[in-house]
Amino acid sequence: MDMFLEAWYVFRLTIAQYSELQYVLILIPFVLFLELPLYLVNWLGVLRYLYRKKNDIPWIAPYSPRVTCTITCYSEGKAVQNTVLSLLEQIYPGHIEIIAAVDGVKKNLPTYQALKELLPLVKNYANRSLTILPKIQRGGRVSSLNAGLSRAQGEVFFALDGDTSFDNQMVSSAVSHFGDPDTVAVTGPMRVRNAKSTLVTRLQSLEYMLTMQVGKLGFAQLSVINNVPGAFGVFRKSFIQKIGGWNTGTAEDLDMTLRIKQYHVRHPRLKFAFEPNAVSHTDAPESLLGFLKQRLRWDGDTWYIYANKHKFGIAASVMGWKNFIFLLWYGVLFQVIMPFSIIIYTLYMAVMLPSHIFLLSMVLVYLFYTVLVSIQYILYLVLLSDRRLEDCQAFWVLLIYPGFQFIGRTWSAVAILNQIFNKGHLDSAMAPLWVLKKGKQ
Repeated sequence: MDMFLEAWYVFRLTIAQYSELQYVLILIPFVLFLELPLYLVNWLGVLRYLYRKKNDIPWIAPYSPRVTCTITCYSEGKAVQNTVLSLLEQIYPGHIEIIAAVDGVKKNLPTYQALKELLPLVKNYANRSLTILPKIQRGGRVSSLNAGLSRAQGEVFFALDGDTSFDNQMVSSAVSHFGDPDTVAVTGPMRVRNAKSTLVTRLQSLEYMLTMQVGKLGFAQLSVINNVPGAFGVFRKSFIQKIGGWNTGTAEDLDMTLRIKQYHVRHPRLKFAFEPNAVSHTDAPESLLGFLKQRLRWDGDTWYIYANKHKFGIAASVMGWKNFIFLLWYGVLFQVIMPFSIIIYTLYMAVMLPSHIFLLSMVLVYLFYTVLVSIQYILYLVLLSDRRLEDCQAFWVLLIYPGFQFIGRTWSAVAILNQIFNKGHLDSAMAPLWVLKKGKQ
């Protein structure tokens, strides 16, 4: 204790020697101006949801149209059966048309055979149909979605991954939002199905709770939802058809979200919704290397979308001031600038401060993030979680999570640089190179 107090005293003396600008650079840069306000705004949205849930009178219109669920399949094997079965067993009273698009079927025969095994079983389910769409030429996820869209007979279109399964009320919960004619897209919570496999999956499970459940719920209440995930997105089919379906390139989920937002000024009543009861379950990378490879694509694609594909579409004149300001704040400042700020901040501290003061500073930053994440996690468990016993299992990784965040955020800078200098979006497992080169750049 005495050693800590002595180090803290030396730390204060050292700080006192710096100018006011240097003090700001050392202690404040991204925590106060970028990150903490974003958390506060997000939780304002969550509180707004909880208030509405408690005080608004629920009214659900009798709306159960035919829906189409297109599953993009590539090398899932037997695992794709879990996805199809979870759709067959939905409690939704309307017709669910399942289209399984098998990409590159000649090299993907195990997945194709696994789907064919389910055909006799489908007959046992009322108002359910399964169509297997074998694609000889591999064209990537976008081509699979567009192939499903061209054949879809449902009013509501579900874009789903072949390694994702769903709670049995997912379809009915998601479709209820489309009773409002202004709703064009819906998503819901994504949970890590293999959370118990490794430490890395446990950390990602906590990340999904705080970002894909708390984050999207809060931002949706403020009408600025950041992204409709590619693994689980629900859309009004007629609207998606009018804007031409999915585009090639990369990051098709963020691309589609931004394209819809760019209709906001012309159609100011358009809505994105987040449905807490529409729960999906997906597998996360089990190794640190797998996680880094995934984020290399995700974060590099983010830069490509912002700086290349939508550089002329990110404007208040087309997406409205609310979406524009949020995109600059969350998309540009938080996702693009902040990773470099963290690296520069850490290097600046390491060079300018004595080693023991630098270490103490890092401890203080670590404690700040640990407290912040712990508060968020506890609020999530108390106010939002519908599976508290399951979600409590993430408690013991709280002390490691700030380090995991640091790795992920500094790696984002690597991903962005890889995209800028190496065109990282062309090195993607989501589509073959020939498709990306021929697509709109």
